[in-house]
Amino acid sequence: MSSMAPRLIHSRLSPSRLYAMGGSKNGRFLSTESNKVDEPFKVEEAETVDVPPPASEKLLVLGGNGFVGSHMCREALNRGLIVASLSRSGRSSLHDSWANNVTWHQGNLRSSDSWMEALNGVTSVISCVGGFGSNSYMYKINGTANISAIRAAAEKGVKRFVYISAADFGLANYLLQGYYEGKRATETELLTKFPYGGVILRPGFIYGTRSVGRVKLPLGFVGSPMEMVLQHAKPLNQLPLFGPLFTPPVNVTAIAKVAVRAATDPVFPPGIVDVYGIQRFSQQMSR
Repeated sequence: MSSMAPRLIHSRLSPSRLYAMGGSKNGRFLSTESNKVDEPFKVEEAETVDVPPPASEKLLVLGGNGFVGSHMCREALNRGLIVASLSRSGRSSLHDSWANNVTWHQGNLRSSDSWMEALNGVTSVISCVGGFGSNSYMYKINGTANISAIRAAAEKGVKRFVYISAADFGLANYLLQGYYEGKRATETELLTKFPYGGVILRPGFIYGTRSVGRVKLPLGFVGSPMEMVLQHAKPLNQLPLFGPLFTPPVNVTAIAKVAVRAATDPVFPPGIVDVYGIQRFSQQMSR
């Protein structure tokens, strides 16, 4: 408590906001009076202070060798954390020097045996696990595997757990039913097992430099202009059926910065952070 107090004092919270935070249900910070899982939380109500995490912090990235996961690992290393990754394929195929500073574990996320070594000494987890395929497969990889991870982390006494979920896209939710049902089941489990240390990020399209072997694909040429335009078109996002298609894309670097902060900052508000919340936090950190 003594270490948290100065950080709250130096934040931009007014007394009325502190009172509202203290009185929020189950310690969560809702954007409305609803306590539904699908309601995004109003993250601007609790701005945090950018303080480097303690050197003893150890972060486990699930799916750390993928596009999003590799950026999580690199951002965590830049912030001075001890970083490990657990995935089906093990070590990343990337040839970047930072990859040598990550402990790579290979295992099946649905097998408890895979967790025994990977979770040793871990204080926080970020899950980037997800995938597409048949409805049953999508539910298993987006739902069952992540739920197993959350339960194992809770049993091991992990302090914070961040889950990279996905924004709703209207009609796409029905076309990818197993994908979204798995995501939402994971969110429910996370808020149950980590009511004060669980953070869910819901980005839309994620762009950035994607590495394929030794070739780097600069997806920012498409994503960056789209983000600049669509971030100012929020009212269009409220249109029925097709509104969610106007959700702005987000740079993978911004997501990594917010996710690592959420995994290491004890005063980062728990709950759901939508795409606009991700953008706000990222902008605050860039000032």
